[in-house]
Amino acid sequence: MNTQTPPAVVASPNRIQDILAGLSIAGLLLPEAVAYSSIAALPPQAGVIALFAGLLCYGLMGTSRFAIVSATSSSAAVLAAATASLAGDDPALRLSLAFGLVLVTGAFFLLAGLFKLGGVTSFIAKPVLRGFAFGLALTIILKQLASVVGVHLADNNLIRFLPQLLEQWPRWNWPAALVAAVALLVLWLCARIPRLPGGLLVVVLGIVAGQYLDLQTHGVALIGVIELRLELGHLPMLPFADWLRLGELAFALVMILYAESYGSISSFALKHGDRVSSNRDLLALGAANLVSGLFHGMPVGAGYSATSANEAAGAGSRLAGIIAALVVLVIVLTVLPYVALTPEPVLAAIVMYALGRGLSLQPLGRYFLWRRDRLLVICAVAAVLVLGVLDGLLLAVAVSVLLMLRQMSSADIQVLGRLGDSHDFVGRQHHADALDVPGLLIVRPSEALFFANAERILGAALRLMRRSQAETVVLSLEESPDLDGTSIEALAAFFAQVRGEGKRLVLARVRHDALEVLQALPEALPPHVLLSGLSVDGAVQLANSHA
Repeated sequence: MNTQTPPAVVASPNRIQDILAGLSIAGLLLPEAVAYSSIAALPPQAGVIALFAGLLCYGLMGTSRFAIVSATSSSAAVLAAATASLAGDDPALRLSLAFGLVLVTGAFFLLAGLFKLGGVTSFIAKPVLRGFAFGLALTIILKQLASVVGVHLADNNLIRFLPQLLEQWPRWNWPAALVAAVALLVLWLCARIPRLPGGLLVVVLGIVAGQYLDLQTHGVALIGVIELRLELGHLPMLPFADWLRLGELAFALVMILYAESYGSISSFALKHGDRVSSNRDLLALGAANLVSGLFHGMPVGAGYSATSANEAAGAGSRLAGIIAALVVLVIVLTVLPYVALTPEPVLAAIVMYALGRGLSLQPLGRYFLWRRDRLLVICAVAAVLVLGVLDGLLLAVAVSVLLMLRQMSSADIQVLGRLGDSHDFVGRQHHADALDVPGLLIVRPSEALFFANAERILGAALRLMRRSQAETVVLSLEESPDLDGTSIEALAAFFAQVRGEGKRLVLARVRHDALEVLQALPEALPPHVLLSGLSVDGAVQLANSHA
């Protein structure tokens, strides 16, 4: 994406529309924040703190005018699975691990922003991400259903706990199930009315029904007291081994949160022709997670549902998110004790309804229609359903990284030819009408050179050179913006081999950072090796001038 920074929030041409949008989405965000706390197995205030941190930090530092940064269902589920695997049944240790994980996640986001890694838009392949999201949504919905009806599931494996859920059918808490069903119906009806905050309305109705119908006597639990105290928390006192494990989990959580956030931010930026800065957004997400962790909140990201709701409400700038934060603050300061009276099945219904909209098979079906990446989608869904949320996430990340390495490492070398009388040079394999330039062999790697493919690609270029009668080789590095140590060593050896064969080498499209390093190599001395940032056509002219 373009890295120019958009105008400041105060430059919004329609502040009234932003205020109305902020008022509208506040009613959606607060109930979801409390509901996601239950998914993460954290106190309700953790989600509210995360909501404040996300809205304020991104509103002040972010670049998308639509993105809403708050707790997400995916981060909540990963947080719950991660802390459960490390803490077991120790609630105090579980809280410490949760807030430590949020802090490390924020630190990783900040480091990624400082090192300008925003150009690496996503480590997670879209088919893997969509399959993971589908499996995660299905898992969370079924777990929320189990929580509503009072069934304790001892296994994260969906294939195993689904039979457990059905076996305990006679002992289900039917009053709680009825409350959740009515809440789902209300949410479905509210969705048909534009800008009606269905989440807030269903919470209000749930509180009223809970008091007048005395739902607690029928076995319907309430949220309970929400102690929202914005005091700076202490750094968790954890063993070094736990911090290392949290670092591994935070790396995976950053990848899934950034993939989710960047997908939301970039899709709406493209839709409206906006300019966003991925590096600045990384810093904003890092600050939001650090602030959330310091005050014992949850991890945050730019979820697609909240962001799309903000756009649909008519937001025109990041002011809408800040207004939503102020509205939530007013609600918290005035009616927070009443929010504690919300029936738990109502929150479960909010989660199930929000995630149910993401269970469409259409995004997954496209990969089967295109006959591309079908196996990846199936594996991603199966990983979550069979292995659980945490292991499914780690597998999804591993598969995506392996795919990236496989694609880059399997790159080949292309022989280029001139297209007619033009200045364009294209691959001769796909353009039979491309013509050789007499006395020259022109080659280009199809992917960037890096440690896994540099020696193999340059070896292939050397074999082409030996089979060719050309006296000069033109090597285009336009796909390689920079070079790692392995690639530099491979190029140095390639330069020496070209000189040993009595040939001349001209490098084209060498970027500035790589050019400085290559110029310092003793093997890169003219006249046998000429380095340039010229186009392929310019490098061809340079080669002919030195013939």
